[in-house]
Amino acid sequence: MWSWKDTVKAVFLDRVNIVNEYDQYVSSPSFKMKIPSVISLKDYIPHSHKPAFTRFNVFLRDDFICQYCNKKFQTRELTFDHLTPRSKGGITSWENVVTSCSLCNWKKGSKSLKEVGFKILKNPQEPSQYSLRIKSKNFPSNYLHESWRDYLYWDSILEKN
Repeated sequence: MWSWKDTVKAVFLDRVNIVNEYDQYVSSPSFKMKIPSVISLKDYIPHSHKPAFTRFNVFLRDDFICQYCNKKFQTRELTFDHLTPRSKGGITSWENVVTSCSLCNWKKGSKSLKEVGFKILKNPQEPSQYSLRIKSKNFPSNYLHESWRDYLYWDSILEKN
């Protein structure tokens, strides 16, 4: 998945075809366009072997479960937390970031796990592209924009020719 900014940039650089669009617009003083919801690449781009470090991929890796209280949440109720706080030299990496609900993140603040008496469910590590792909197939389709459904075959039985 691409951000809308990367998608619009790719449109202007003529690297993609617009297949479908959202109803929302992006505009500037000199242009206005609907934001693309589905694009196709004009040229093949080989997959990176490393997954992108994104908030969504962290949530996906952790199954949308707060790693402190072991409760499942919707995306909008989640944040991510640095195990070693940034204020204490912690970096933003797969190994130092976990999914957290807002309440647990607030309770922990910039303290260490030991200081607040928290334990994590599992030690965080960089996921493989494959593991994220498998987990994404279990991601509820009602979270997806309607325009994506024709292009994703997660819930459908494929026909034989």
